[in-house]
Amino acid sequence: MTTPRDLLIATLDAAPHPPVEQGDLSLALAGAELLDLLDAEALTLDGDSIVPRLQPALGDPQLDAAATALKRQAPYESVEDWLWRRGRGLYAAYFAGLEKDGLVTRQRHPRFAIRTARTELVDSPDRRRAAERWESDEPVLAALAAALGIHDEPAEDFADRVGDTVVTVVAAVNDAVMELEATRQRRNIEEAAFDNVWRAP
Repeated sequence: MTTPRDLLIATLDAAPHPPVEQGDLSLALAGAELLDLLDAEALTLDGDSIVPRLQPALGDPQLDAAATALKRQAPYESVEDWLWRRGRGLYAAYFAGLEKDGLVTRQRHPRFAIRTARTELVDSPDRRRAAERWESDEPVLAALAAALGIHDEPAEDFADRVGDTVVTVVAAVNDAVMELEATRQRRNIEEAAFDNVWRAP
């Protein structure tokens, strides 16, 4: 199991209301990838710049793809730039991986033998491991969840429980999620204003 998969499973299991936006989750998944690559010594951080190191076989297709996607020539990419570049569509890629591995299933309509768009996690060792990590309040997973707004403790409160590199990545995730939400709000205001112009007599 990897931190991105654990984060996705834990988020799906938590079923927060309102649900986490896919774009927000994609950013957090990209941050989780960075943290796993840091832990595997596939990269280091120089300030907020991502400096690639050796490219070990990580045993996970998504993490291997993430390691391959690192920019290996100076000037190196910032954590923020990585989140926006790597995060594009990342939720869909990880969710497809869960489906492929049989960890999620599409619910069937109660009266008809057809599958609906709703999905649910199946009971599995992966789900139980993610739940254990979530319930133990493991600081890396909890800090990423806090950046998504699905943890009671604010993301900045984890600074004394994790290292500086984790703080750097989680802070970047938090900032990117806030920026994306601000963009959504601006778009909603603009669309509402446009609708009002057309409705005006």
